[in-house]
Amino acid sequence: MDKRKIWLVALLSLVAVIMVACSSDSEDEEAGSNEETVGNSELEGKLVVYSSRKEEFVQPILDKFEEETGVEVKLLPSDETIVNRIHEEQVNPQADIFFSTDTAAMEFLKLEGALQPYTGEDAEIIEDKYRADDNSWIGLSARTRGFIYNKDLISEEEMPQTMEELADPKWADEFAMVRGGNGSMISQVAALRTQWGDDKTSEWIKNVGENAGAILAGHGDIRKAVGAGEFKFGLVNNYYYHQQLGEPKDNNVGFIYPDQGEDEMGAFVNASGIGFIEGAPNPENAEAFISFMLEEENMRDFSYNSKETPLHPDVEAVPEALPINEYKTMDMPLSDLGPVWNDAKQLIDQSGLPLEVQ
Repeated sequence: MDKRKIWLVALLSLVAVIMVACSSDSEDEEAGSNEETVGNSELEGKLVVYSSRKEEFVQPILDKFEEETGVEVKLLPSDETIVNRIHEEQVNPQADIFFSTDTAAMEFLKLEGALQPYTGEDAEIIEDKYRADDNSWIGLSARTRGFIYNKDLISEEEMPQTMEELADPKWADEFAMVRGGNGSMISQVAALRTQWGDDKTSEWIKNVGENAGAILAGHGDIRKAVGAGEFKFGLVNNYYYHQQLGEPKDNNVGFIYPDQGEDEMGAFVNASGIGFIEGAPNPENAEAFISFMLEEENMRDFSYNSKETPLHPDVEAVPEALPINEYKTMDMPLSDLGPVWNDAKQLIDQSGLPLEVQ
């Protein structure tokens, strides 16, 4: 009996040890499961977006992000003056993401410490020249400066073929251009300074401003005026030409990509993009949104909505747009414009081109 009792005690002890071990493993598995759940938990909270883009071009992709993630997205649409607001709010940031029509403005904010790096590897899908060196801003879709023209009033052969020609008195009152304070105009002047220097650029601004038949508030006004035959041509971003083609009338228009000759500088390509605001109140949601925007499908949806050219190499341009690699462009990283962005605005003002339409 004593031996049986000893064996029984030993057996019960072994069972107890096994049960404790199993219980411990179960707790470990449960803990691991909880950690995994936390790590893959759905996003929550808000995402605050400042934008210098028109609401119609931004809201649809924000709605899609909100629907897919459950994050509440708040959009504050504005114009290029939103850059000043972001700069002023550095001590107490109110937004997470900046949607911009202008990479020079975003590089300016980066240099001022108002943007922070994005560390996701998916940013590398965008060519280096169209993003910041720390990916604090990333270009999404390209916009090339050129001339929309009315085919009923002027032929392609008769059109000016370079930016410099706009200063020729022969074009006096024949074209329309945008106000000097427009973001695209500021960046183009900044780019021209890198090619021509301040003196030549200032003289060009003065002469072009005097030649223009009208200085209008926005590029949409220019495309409509050219389409209606009020002017032979206008200086715009190429996607305004694509938009005019889609109008039910006044759509007999063409487009010139300027400075395409062998010894010429090429067309100036700017980009719409997003910046990651330093001190963003919702950084996790901001990073998720940047990654969301870099996905092929979302890049296509965003760029096709405005008819801009997507910078994702696997997303084709809208049918009426030439791919960027099929025409000559200015050979410069867009980040080079950041240090001179603010100075370019001052040069425009000093050269007599009004920053705003009175």
